[in-house]
Formats: sequence, structure tokens, C-alpha cells
Amino acid sequence: MSQSGKAPDALDRWRAESGQDGGEQGADVQSRKKRFYQTIWFKLALLVIVILLGVAALIWWLNARQFEDTDDAFIDTHILHIAPQIAGQVISIHVTDNQLVHKGDVLAELNPQDAQARLDQVQAQGAQAETQYQQALANQTGLAAQAKNAADDLARYNALQKTNPQAVAQQQVDQAVATDRNARAQVVASDAQVQGALAQIKTLQAQIAAAQINLSYTKITAPEDGHVTQKSVALGNYVTAGQDLMTVVPLQLWVTANFKETQLDLMRPGQSVTVAVDACGDADVRGHVDSVQRGAGQAFGILPPQNATGNYVKVVQRVPVKIMLDRVPPDCTLGPGMSVEPTVKVR
Repeated sequence: MSQSGKAPDALDRWRAESGQDGGEQGADVQSRKKRFYQTIWFKLALLVIVILLGVAALIWWLNARQFEDTDDAFIDTHILHIAPQIAGQVISIHVTDNQLVHKGDVLAELNPQDAQARLDQVQAQGAQAETQYQQALANQTGLAAQAKNAADDLARYNALQKTNPQAVAQQQVDQAVATDRNARAQVVASDAQVQGALAQIKTLQAQIAAAQINLSYTKITAPEDGHVTQKSVALGNYVTAGQDLMTVVPLQLWVTANFKETQLDLMRPGQSVTVAVDACGDADVRGHVDSVQRGAGQAFGILPPQNATGNYVKVVQRVPVKIMLDRVPPDCTLGPGMSVEPTVKVR
């Protein structure tokens, strides 16, 4: 019994060492796998998976074709450069960097002494011109009265001479004629003086208005609501007309998106836009297409391409599209130059 019990164990070990038993088992596993791949259930499962993938691809395509997007886009606005209109020394600054200001707020003040002195001078000249005008009017009134008396005397002498030539000497008539002519000439001269004085008054009034405007220029105000940036002026600086002191970024912002010209086929003003802002994370920023620029960006460069010369290779151009922002979360800080990714619903 012991010998017969040991013989199978030795035979099994010999088969295991020689690999005959493993080969039979491997062949059996491969046969089962082959039978599984050939079953109807595997084929049905594979068909269902292919159909589901096809449906998913079709749904994705039907949804994706409704939108056009680009990553070549940024926040844009008209940055306002603040500069004085007259030269002067800065005596006061009322704002700091990134401060919100409103239209009409005083940003800085220049020394007003020179402008005030000029205004006082032309106002004094204006008062003097008004006095001269009043004197010219009074003189004109007196001369007009004298001219009337001279004309009356001449008319009376002429009437007497016609009725009774012996009653009036010819010398008296001649003198009356000379007096009348002289009086009328003085009236004409007085009229010219009045007009000259009036013109002088108008000239000085214009100078007074200009001096008042220059005085108002000593207070530099904000032209629009916005935030102060790039403030470079300091207290005590002497500034010249046109020198940049700071900039104001208006609250009115929009997106300039450079779409490929092949993406503009269905893009129209008024279409809704979803804007992804890198600086705002998952903030929900919405807008709409405002307008499409008439021309590709490269046409407005300093050296526009001349395609009529040399070899030509067609390159898809990009066209700027202006997108107005309708809804921006209050905690989303936007500024010109920031990167965004707009998605326009074109269908």
C-alpha cells in the first residue's frame, strides 16, 4: 500500500516538473476564453458599448456645434490718462492708488496764484473798459443834442431866407451850414468811439472767461467713474501741460475676443456669451456680442501685408469681436489686459 501510494505522488511531481500538467491547464483556460469571446452575450455587450459611444459622440457634436470659443481674448476698456492743461506746482493730492473715484471728483490741485492774478488783471481792465464805454455813450448823447440844435438852426435860417432874404445875412446861413456839418461829423466820430469801447469790452470779457477757465484748470478732476492706477505725481512736483499724472480705469469694461474668421459664419450681435475669467475661478460672468470689427487685425498694423507681391500662403486670420459684460459677480475683480475665455452660443 505504501509503495502504491507513493507512485502517484511521484508521477504528479514528474508531470509538474516536466510542464505537461501546466500545459493542459493553460490550454483549457485559453479554450474557455475563446469560447467566452465567441458567446452571444459578449457580442451584444460590445455592440451596446459601441452604440453608446456613438450616441455620446453624436450628442457631444450636436451640443458643441452650437458654441464657438477662443482663448485669444482679454478684458479691454478706454484707459483715461489724467494730465494738467496748464503748468504749475502740485499743492494737493486727494487720491491714492486703486481708489474708486466718481466723475467730477478732485484728484489733485495746482498752485492757483498765477491764474488768479491774471484773472484779477483782466477783470480790472474790463471794469476800466466799461467806464470808457459809459463815457463814450454820454459824449455821444451830448453831441447828438448839439447836432440837433445845429440842424434846427440851419432849417430856420433857410426858411427865413426863403420868406425874407433881407432878414438873414448869407454869412449867417453859411455859418449854420458849417456848424451843422461839424456837429454831424462829431456824432459819427462819437458813434465810432462807442463801438470801439464796446469791442474792447467784448475782448476783455473773452479774456476774463479764458482766465476763469485757466483758474479752474488748477483743480484736476476725474472725467469718469473709475479706479485710479499708475499714479506718478507727488506733492510739490512742478508739472507741465499734457504731462501724465495718473490713469483712471473706467467701470465700463468689455471683452475683445480674437476669433478665427472661420468661426464668424453664424456669429451675430446680441448672441449670449459665457466668459471664463482666469482671475475669478468659477465665477459666472455673462455677456453678449456687441459687434464684429470690419477687418482682420493684421490689416491695421503699422506695416500691413502686401499679398500682391511674392508667394502667397493662405493663413486663417483673426477678427476682433467686442463682447459687452452684462453680469459680473461683485467679488470678481476685472481690469484691462486680464485673460478670459469667452464661449458664444451661435445656434
